Amino acid sequence: MIVKSAEFVTGAVKAGQYPAGDFPEIAFAGRSNVGKSSLINTLVNRKRLVKTSGTPGRTQQINFFIINEAVFFVDLPGYGYARVPVAIRKNWGPMIENYLKGRKTLKALVLIMDIRRMPGAEETSFIAWLHGFDIPTILVLTKTDKLSKTKQIRQRQEAAKALAVDTGDLILFSAKSRKGKAELWRALDQFIPESRIKIDEKGLDR
Repeated sequence: MIVKSAEFVTGAVKAGQYPAGDFPEIAFAGRSNVGKSSLINTLVNRKRLVKTSGTPGRTQQINFFIINEAVFFVDLPGYGYARVPVAIRKNWGPMIENYLKGRKTLKALVLIMDIRRMPGAEETSFIAWLHGFDIPTILVLTKTDKLSKTKQIRQRQEAAKALAVDTGDLILFSAKSRKGKAELWRALDQFIPESRIKIDEKGLDR
C-alpha cells in the first residue's frame, strides 16, 4: 500500500467512545516495550504518528488511527508490565476483551513479540483465545536488528516451537532497517477490501 494519509482519530476506554464502524480495522497488540509504536509508525511512513515512550505501559487506552481514509489501525495497550498501577492493569483486560469480542469491523490482529524474548503463557493463551473467537492473527517478531542473522534464525525457530506454529508464520521485522515491512503489508492487505485500497508493491520499502 502507498500510504498517503495517516491521522489519529480518538482514544477510547469503552465501546461508546469508539469511532463509527465505517472502515475495516486491524488491531495491534503485544507485551509492553516490544516496539509496537515503532512498528506502526514504520508501516505508515511516519515518525511520530504513534507516540513512542521510554516508559513501558504508557498506552492506557485503545487508540484509533485512520489510514488513507480506508482502514483503521487500532493500537491496544501493552500488557505484562508490572510497574503500571494495579487499578489500571485490572481495567486493561476487560477493556481489550470487550473491544476484540464486540467490534464487528475488526478484521485481524497483529501480535507483536520481541525476538529476543521467548513467547510465554500470555502469548500462547492470547493466541488460543483469539482463535476461539475466529479472529485472524498475524505474528510478528520485532527488533531483529538487535541480533545477527544466525541468531534471528535460531530465535525464530524456537519461537515457532513455543507457539506451535510453522516458522513461516512468524514475520521478522525491524523498525530500524524496515526489514519485514513489505511482508507485513502483504499479510495486512488480504484483510482490507481492494475497493478501498490501491496496492502497489513498488511503493513499499523493503
